[in-house]
Amino acid sequence: MKRLSLTEGPILSSLFSLSVPIVLSNLLQSAYQITDTFWVGRLSAEAVAAVSISFPISFLLMAIGGGLPMAGAVLVSQYKGKGDDVAVNHTVAQTFLFIIGIAVLLTSIGYVSAEHIIRFMGAAPAVISDATLFLRVTFLGYLFVFMFFVFESLMRGFGEPKLPMKIVLATVLLNLVLDPLFIFGYGIIPPMGVAGAAMATFCTQALAALIGTLALLRGQYGMHIRLQDLRPDLLFFRQAFFLGLPSSIEQSTRALGMTVMTLLAASFGTMAVAAYGIGVRMLILVIIPALGLSIATSTFVGQNIGAGHIDRAERATRIGAGIGFLILSTCGVLLFFFARPLTLFFIPEGGEAVEMAVTFLKIVSPSFGFISIQMVINGTFRGAGLTTAAMMMAIISQWVFQFPLAYILAKHTNLAVIGLWWAFPLSNVFAAMVGIAWFTRGDWKKKNLLAEIELRRSVRDELVTEEGTVS
Repeated sequence: MKRLSLTEGPILSSLFSLSVPIVLSNLLQSAYQITDTFWVGRLSAEAVAAVSISFPISFLLMAIGGGLPMAGAVLVSQYKGKGDDVAVNHTVAQTFLFIIGIAVLLTSIGYVSAEHIIRFMGAAPAVISDATLFLRVTFLGYLFVFMFFVFESLMRGFGEPKLPMKIVLATVLLNLVLDPLFIFGYGIIPPMGVAGAAMATFCTQALAALIGTLALLRGQYGMHIRLQDLRPDLLFFRQAFFLGLPSSIEQSTRALGMTVMTLLAASFGTMAVAAYGIGVRMLILVIIPALGLSIATSTFVGQNIGAGHIDRAERATRIGAGIGFLILSTCGVLLFFFARPLTLFFIPEGGEAVEMAVTFLKIVSPSFGFISIQMVINGTFRGAGLTTAAMMMAIISQWVFQFPLAYILAKHTNLAVIGLWWAFPLSNVFAAMVGIAWFTRGDWKKKNLLAEIELRRSVRDELVTEEGTVS
């Protein structure tokens, strides 16, 4: 199998080869939620509420599951660039051990406390039973979700994003069939109601995790889980935790920020919430290609730093940010001119919410290109091992700038809800400017992650040797 070389050749084509499968995979992942909501909606409003009330918990766990494997992806990309296959395989095995251990712990706690969580979320008595059952099955499935996240992150870090995309496509198609089968029942399969949606997802996630794990056990894609690498390496676990935790916090911060902005929109009434909901849906769709380019940049930068090609990593960041700016700015221009028909697609009845949503989209859309700049630079920081920098940029953008600005403009000026809308483009531009300044300083070039790991390992080995000698 011919593999994509990221340490030589054209930069632009390499970034596109990496980012396109990642974008498609992320788009397909969103189909899970859409499919579940569609079929559960055929049951009752209470059934939809039972699924929806667990969404914040699911989102938080997805942030943890998606963030922690980032450490393995960064290390794999740098070790591959360095040409150290032994270290690549050791990292793969240890990342699996580390994440599976965390998944088992979270799954156990979540399963036992599911009903308490649902009650804490304020579920109505009629919803508690179904919601608890749904959440328990969901928690059981997170063992497989985390396993697939590890596989997906490692494959992307290695520069092989196509297999995860194909697996996601297959499982999404399977979920389309299993959802109605388990929810309504057929033949020997009893109707499970709301729990059937969780069970369908559980089965598809288990299949995805199995395929991914088998691929790594066979070693046919350049990475190989070997028995000798499965002995727990506590030093690696510590490194993985401190590398991956900032990525989890970053994702959680963004999710929590959207929740807080929703609460602020809610203070202006139901129409404002509806308009905000439409705008955020569009925003999420735009962020998906930016996220794909960010992950591609992270892999590219990691491999080139591992190979010692710092200048090539810097050029890739500038090219990625430029291309992303052009693509997302084009999307923004199109959305600006088609804001009304797109809004009417979601709210066909029209009314005040449509006008508010159109205004929101026309204010926010011209700033889409700046989102890409920020996310590409964050990808560079992650690829270099500076995951804390990416986390700090998210915190500064949302909690130091966006939310305070939104509150001041909306509550202490005559702009009212329009002030809330203006906080989005202003924070997008601000975050991009902070990112450019941070990137230009060049701190990420000085980060030598692999050397730091080798130094810690050398110190540990010396201490072990000295203790053995003394004893």
